[in-house]
Amino acid sequence: MRGTIHLSVQSVHLKYELDFSRNITILKGDSATGKTTLVDMIQEYVQNGQDTGINLSCECPCRVIAGNNWKEQLKVIHGSLVFIDEGSRFVSSEDFAHTIRETDNYYVIITRESLGNLPYSVTEIYGIHSSGKYAHQEPEYHQMYRIYGDLDKLDCFDIRKLITEDSNSGYEFFDGASKSENIECVSAQGAGNIFGLLQENINNNTIVIADGAAFGSQMERVYQLVLRNQNIRLYLPESFEWLILSSGIIDDNELKSILNDPSEHIESSDYFSWERFFTQLLTDKTKDSYLKYSKSKLNPVYLQGKICEQIVAALPEALQAAFKDNI
Repeated sequence: MRGTIHLSVQSVHLKYELDFSRNITILKGDSATGKTTLVDMIQEYVQNGQDTGINLSCECPCRVIAGNNWKEQLKVIHGSLVFIDEGSRFVSSEDFAHTIRETDNYYVIITRESLGNLPYSVTEIYGIHSSGKYAHQEPEYHQMYRIYGDLDKLDCFDIRKLITEDSNSGYEFFDGASKSENIECVSAQGAGNIFGLLQENINNNTIVIADGAAFGSQMERVYQLVLRNQNIRLYLPESFEWLILSSGIIDDNELKSILNDPSEHIESSDYFSWERFFTQLLTDKTKDSYLKYSKSKLNPVYLQGKICEQIVAALPEALQAAFKDNI
């Protein structure tokens, strides 16, 4: 499944208007915000149709899975929007992650936990809020909002340390492009190590650069640390490969179309996360050129002259300052 799926669910008293663009969406938030009510309404409609007084509009089937036989339920569900309510312990298992990896469904998971087994995006973690009633006799209207919706607000500050998620091409680029006596670039050797590394460097002016497309499970504790410390910033592009593709060093009309609306081009059954898609896309687009890309080791051309300058220019302005005098 691919593209943005719009869902409208309405009863006499409630109305939900929601959009889903990736294979995994997380709904979080406090009790009594309407998350479980949404799932209950969908389940009731699936079982009893319009006799329930519920109207459901969606371009694909909607399903709810629960209980110990969740795997058997999934075997017969294809091309659907699948909802999983809070309290379903199986969502945190490796078995669940392995099972849904190559399915052609979108999954909407209601949970307060951070699911380290799943590669979900920081932009696909939502809460639900009520916009009030249209009028006295109209249903209460609910929409999703991004919990981490302010990630693009990166202000300028005197960077002393760069922490990158990986130890391969991404790290090699930022380490090579930021050569300065005043800036140290270190690799966290994986997203799960970033929180601990930040705690060790709590007094440094530090910016974290990680793949936003799969950083969702780490986001809550890292974000809370950022809120408590004014000297920590986050830059979370989709991935390092996405950054290169977005820099304009590859002049390709198909690429421009893909970057304009990735969800229309990323088949969920082929790519468990968008990070993997962008890695494959960059590899394919450069395989027969001097820009040939390898995730395991950076092609030196990406640190040279105009190529490096264009990639740096694609960074937020606040981050460019760490590189402009070194390229």
